[in-house]
Amino acid sequence: MRPEIHWLLHFCSDNELLTTAQITGMAANLDPETDIHSVAKLLTNTGWVTDSEFLQGAVDAALQNVQEGFELPEIPGISAEIESTAEGFPTFSSFEEMSDAELLLALKKLFIQCQKIGASDLHITGGARPRIRHHRRIVYLSNTPLSDELARRMNLILLNDAQRKQFETDWDLDYALTIDNEDTASGMRFRANLMEQKNGISGVYRVVADHIMSLEELGFPNAPDIRKLLAYHNGIILVTGPAGSGKTTTLASLVNELNQSRQEHIITVEDPIEVMQESANSIVTQRQIGDHTQSFNSALKSALREDPDIIVIGEMRDLETIEMAITAAETGHLVIATMHTRDASSTLNRLLDVFPPRQQNQIRAMAAGSLRGILCQRLLPSVDDEVVLACELLVNTNAVANIIRDGKDSGLNNAMQSGKKHGMRTMNDSVKELLEQGKISPETAAEHTDNAED
Repeated sequence: MRPEIHWLLHFCSDNELLTTAQITGMAANLDPETDIHSVAKLLTNTGWVTDSEFLQGAVDAALQNVQEGFELPEIPGISAEIESTAEGFPTFSSFEEMSDAELLLALKKLFIQCQKIGASDLHITGGARPRIRHHRRIVYLSNTPLSDELARRMNLILLNDAQRKQFETDWDLDYALTIDNEDTASGMRFRANLMEQKNGISGVYRVVADHIMSLEELGFPNAPDIRKLLAYHNGIILVTGPAGSGKTTTLASLVNELNQSRQEHIITVEDPIEVMQESANSIVTQRQIGDHTQSFNSALKSALREDPDIIVIGEMRDLETIEMAITAAETGHLVIATMHTRDASSTLNRLLDVFPPRQQNQIRAMAAGSLRGILCQRLLPSVDDEVVLACELLVNTNAVANIIRDGKDSGLNNAMQSGKKHGMRTMNDSVKELLEQGKISPETAAEHTDNAED
């Protein structure tokens, strides 16, 4: 049973709209592929839940709770059982009595299993059950919460002395973790975050792909159009999307394309370095915030004096970084950066609105001249319980540049629709194509389009 359906039944039970027998019967007879909208319709058709307004609110809340990664609540008649995906993972109760050497070996096997099944994240949190995110769904690895003492030991044993001292001082830590995997004769990479929270320590480990994938491998149907943007020797290219949409993986693929096809100097500024890039035809210099430079802003200032041809920014977060990036793009460098935005329109708004009003006209003129394109992406749940890529591509044509310069953002969608001959592609078009190919459900398509009726 999908976790969002678990939440929906919890809300119905909590409001005394369903009996334990009804919940148990429904859970036993539901097809694993049934989605939450079908369950809501079933509840209405059976007459078990007649309050349609409550039901819609419960569906929205259930989807939001799953997206936020909240732990599944207990429901009378249903236990939050471990899913088959969790098979092959260790028994966490055995960790309590392990020596440090034994615990490190057990953790190594845990990370290897995460990579083996294609999990994107591993959560080790005090007061909560250990869990992974697999194809955007939370999967629990145990029915028993970890004590803070064990969770703290599991997380801290992976740190070196400097990292441990920093965490004890700041109560937060971002770092890159490398673990050797003898089975593949390679090192596994993880982007790790530690923090203190009300129940104790919390560690989240994002699994980095074991090889750099091509744009085609990542699922981009418009890879040739994206590569056209990489042919420029100046300007700025933005890779955007919500958290967990694969921006870092796409960024690594773009850097690898440039590394293989051009003979230039590529400087990356990342927090932390996730994907290791070895110099090929180009020279690749990777810098990590905290270890090699103090901040994105200071790294960009020094990068301009380090003879770069291409500057890659792991994330543009603030006004100074965005301003430096636009300046670098205008002074003869190709800049590639990521932002946490949903689509091309919101990306432009975020890019420009961080500047004070007195600079708006100047920045709009600079962006209109230096922007090369915006690649937006999302990972959507597929009908086979995996994920598929939906993408939007904005190319800066004369029409788009005029819209940016004049601040007439309402015309952007029309410019993208009429600019398909230049390789432009809207998110609605991408979602519609996935639906027509039978890769996503109508409910998923409706959630990710501007006009659900269409």
